[in-house]
Amino acid sequence: METVVSGIRPTGNLHLGNYFGALRNFISMQNEHNCYFFIADYHSLTTHPTPADLNGNVRQILVEYLAAGLDPEKATLYVQSDVPEVAELYLFLNMNAYIGELERCTSFKDKIRQQPENVNAGLLTYPTLMAADILIHRATKVPVGKDQEQHLEMTRTFGNRFNRLYNVEYFPEPQAFNFGNELVKIPGLNGSGKMGKSEGEGNAIYFADEPEAIRKKVMKAVTDAGPTEPNQAKPEAIQNIFQLMKVVSAPETFSFFDQQYNACSIRYGDMKKQLAQDMINYTEPFRERIKAISSDEDFLLKVRKMGKEKAQENAARTIREIRKIIGF
Repeated sequence: METVVSGIRPTGNLHLGNYFGALRNFISMQNEHNCYFFIADYHSLTTHPTPADLNGNVRQILVEYLAAGLDPEKATLYVQSDVPEVAELYLFLNMNAYIGELERCTSFKDKIRQQPENVNAGLLTYPTLMAADILIHRATKVPVGKDQEQHLEMTRTFGNRFNRLYNVEYFPEPQAFNFGNELVKIPGLNGSGKMGKSEGEGNAIYFADEPEAIRKKVMKAVTDAGPTEPNQAKPEAIQNIFQLMKVVSAPETFSFFDQQYNACSIRYGDMKKQLAQDMINYTEPFRERIKAISSDEDFLLKVRKMGKEKAQENAARTIREIRKIIGF
């Protein structure tokens, strides 16, 4: 059985893009692999060093991912800062990480352009903290997006370097978990790009959104004046609306509006009203579970305690063995 590790940032609420992008696959993976899913509150400090309510954000993310289907009985679901062994391994890996290779990291270069007023050591050593998250459980598979592939390569570098320096075969080489064609790209409502909080206000449909908020967002979605020729190609913004409808609406609903478009008789107002209602219906079960779980403080404490104990048991074993290898 493969050991899988993946992190979840405690910033922003769960939206349709998160769910179809990877979360559905996490839910499937927990039935087939030894999975460790953690809320990366340490990582969040690299870009938000003074969060207004870090504990509240962590709690909300825990609630929403439980509501979406992550099962603490099947997977180890924990908070990064609840496992101090991660920070200790981060320290050990930093001792054998070179300043040049960290400065060449693409994400570091991007961040110093985006936040020149906050170029901190945490940004520079982000790859070693990510490596610690993975190597602490001696993971063999890591679900990563394109923007994280370089970090995974660096994790292999750090693990192999440790093995070589201490003449051991301790850390395995974690490989990217390839979802193949299972990932569904969910576009945003602003006419281009992907769904996400970083793409602009009103771009994402969150599972915690109330029906009226969903209607307002969908009705403001970008459209055009409509087709002028039968069966003409849809511009990107219109393709986005149809893609969203394909995900949440019945096939016959999608087909109806597609035929209307091809016949140059589509009324975008009617389409968006239907899409809004279908989104409300689709997200309703998630919204109700979020409310129920959020009101059950005892259950949340139990889940967090159980995740901490399971993750820490494995992490403590790794640290004991590493300390012995190093010579402590």
